Amino acid sequence: MNTRRALLVDAFAAEPLSGNAAGVVPDASGLSKGQMQSIARELAVSETAFVLSTETSDRRLRYFTPRQEVDLCGHATIAAHAHLREDGVVDDGIHTLETNVGELDIEIELDGTVWMTQDRPRVERVEIDYERLGSALGIDPAALRDVGADAPVAVASTGLPFLIVPVNFLQNLGSADPDFGAVAALADEHDAAGIYAFTFDALGAESTLHARAFAPGVGIDEDPVTGTASGACGAYLREIGAFEEFPDEMRFEQGHFLDRPGEVRVRVAGEVRVGGRAVTALDGDIVVPDVNADEIVEA
Repeated sequence: MNTRRALLVDAFAAEPLSGNAAGVVPDASGLSKGQMQSIARELAVSETAFVLSTETSDRRLRYFTPRQEVDLCGHATIAAHAHLREDGVVDDGIHTLETNVGELDIEIELDGTVWMTQDRPRVERVEIDYERLGSALGIDPAALRDVGADAPVAVASTGLPFLIVPVNFLQNLGSADPDFGAVAALADEHDAAGIYAFTFDALGAESTLHARAFAPGVGIDEDPVTGTASGACGAYLREIGAFEEFPDEMRFEQGHFLDRPGEVRVRVAGEVRVGGRAVTALDGDIVVPDVNADEIVEA
């Protein structure tokens, strides 16, 4: 057995125990895929980022939910780089990151904000049965159909595809009662990781929208604050011409209905970028069984 440092870092958060918690293993060298999966299952947060060295970029990240590896995760990327900066491993400035979707640029600003350039956006409008969609989300279909003409349902991706679903008012989004099996089935039919539902009826005066993200198919019933889906939504808003004068930067609020409020900053002029701050909530060690050992990972 060997021991590795493992942290819980809250991304898109101004203080601990808010935003979206990500596991971070700052030295994953020599760990097998099975060991990484076991660590992610033990840390039991939506995603854990494993930091690896690579010959082609400044570093490589692999991402695991408690159930499976995923190609990209925005909040875990922000969390990992915020920790590495805090630990003195990386400096402010621009860094390159190797992921399963290719090489991405990361910029760390003087105030600690981490910006992640996402993959080339793809937005595809889809025909949807609003009755079925409303039933899956536990939202009155009229609340979806009401905005559907100007803001149609679409699959959008900047590395990880989501079914983007506009909702008319925050009251309807906040009272959603999803059937997670139905949500997973809908997302799977559209080759999406989950459903990202949003409304322009936000809580904060400076917020562009309020969102909730459901991804039970990859083991996350509801994600508190979702970076990659926020980038996809930003690309979607640009594609549909959501604003007469498109803002240089948008602020997406999320997590309030899980008592983990957070904010994602989104820029879509040219490349799609998402940014935010992160704070460490827990820092310790985890014992990792050897490859092929039958022991359970112990925290």
